[in-house]
Amino acid sequence: MSERSSPVHVIGAGLAGSEAAWALAQAGVDVVLHEMRPARMTEAHKTGGFAELVCSNSFRSDDWAANAVGLLHEELRRLDALIMRAAAVAQVPAGSALAVDRDVFSDTVTAALEAHPRIRVERGEVADPEALLRAGAASVIAATGPLTSPALASWITARTGEESLAFFDAIAPIVHADSIDTSIAWKQSRYDKEGPGGDAAAYLNCPLDKAQYEAFLAALKAAPKTEFKDWEKDTPYFEGCLPIEVMAERGDDTLRFGPMKPVGLRDPRTGKRPYAVVQLRQDNKLATLFNLVGFQTKLKHGAQTDVFRMIPGLENAVFARLGGIHRNTFLNAPRVLDETLQLKCAPGVRFAGQVTGVEGYVESAAIGLLAGRFAAEEIKGAACTPPPPTTALGALLNHITGGHVQGHAGAFQPMNVNFGLFPPIDAPTHDGDGKRLKGDQRSRARKRALADRALGDLHDWMHGALRTAAE
Repeated sequence: MSERSSPVHVIGAGLAGSEAAWALAQAGVDVVLHEMRPARMTEAHKTGGFAELVCSNSFRSDDWAANAVGLLHEELRRLDALIMRAAAVAQVPAGSALAVDRDVFSDTVTAALEAHPRIRVERGEVADPEALLRAGAASVIAATGPLTSPALASWITARTGEESLAFFDAIAPIVHADSIDTSIAWKQSRYDKEGPGGDAAAYLNCPLDKAQYEAFLAALKAAPKTEFKDWEKDTPYFEGCLPIEVMAERGDDTLRFGPMKPVGLRDPRTGKRPYAVVQLRQDNKLATLFNLVGFQTKLKHGAQTDVFRMIPGLENAVFARLGGIHRNTFLNAPRVLDETLQLKCAPGVRFAGQVTGVEGYVESAAIGLLAGRFAAEEIKGAACTPPPPTTALGALLNHITGGHVQGHAGAFQPMNVNFGLFPPIDAPTHDGDGKRLKGDQRSRARKRALADRALGDLHDWMHGALRTAAE
């Protein structure tokens, strides 16, 4: 162990804060990890555990060669990210996606952080990060997530002169597995695609014919919704997590070409593809809970049970959790943060996670990891070297700090990692036999080329950063 020095204080033990604390501690830096739960809860959290998952149990695709979030998974694994360690322990079947048992995942992260000799946990709310600096903190990382407490949000507004931006995020319902009628619902992953564990039946599927779909759609549109307060009415939704009923209002076929699309599935009772399908994904290791994929909602609770029990196979569904909606806040990051996530107007204070304007569990943790690395490099006297923009980590960082799109700060919105954030590449146009690639083939070749370049550049960055730190 290195000699003890002033600690870095991390505010918030969600995915970003947990990852930032882990990155610091693994680099030999002392950490004080502040978490206000359970003394002060949020609208979405249910426990005081670290890295609690509230919207979904899925980290989405784990295919690094074909999907940007899968590439981000692989980059985080190579950087010894705590959330990827915990995901490996808590993984449940989900085809080619990476899904976890929520409780096992949170317990694993909590145990790792509480057991680390470099980390001290303090329960309680922090309203003024600069007060920690005045009290002797080496630096501060605020990773308070989209549900930042009103007191800290007020400090941010006062300190930056920027009003917090906001959007609504919705949560999908969860049902007890033994209440699902498996004489109707069947096990199958789309296109029978196998996951890492070789399980091609990671989902339960509830089929609807045309009449059932139309009746469901009519009931969904007519059902009572949660009313927003006056101050919330101008807040937009995040497009990547729209409530099911909002999607339904965009057209009668929107759901059938969205979360209820039947492609790649066949009903074993008929041998045919249904008109529409509701998929349920395993939510815990015991396979006793399943969540309705894409069914995040702002329907009132009584309406949810009535409408969702119209789905064939869910007529007697018992809900472990009903859906809901909450207001998320995020910084105008390109305007207020520098390229190492430091608040421009308050040196020594960094931000990490979803509050910076990334969307998704993995993306939030990735920004936490970067904030922790930057803080550790600063303490060790090394240059804070951002990852190359050709990597998934660098592409995300560029999105939130404005590194590759000039003048977009006024229209800044949260975003998941995607290949559209990466610098262009000259991808292969022909296969090994000299045949010209077309359509999906060309798209897959481009994604693979982007992923190969990213992992090569990540390797160079990692070793370059290590050399700089050693010097």
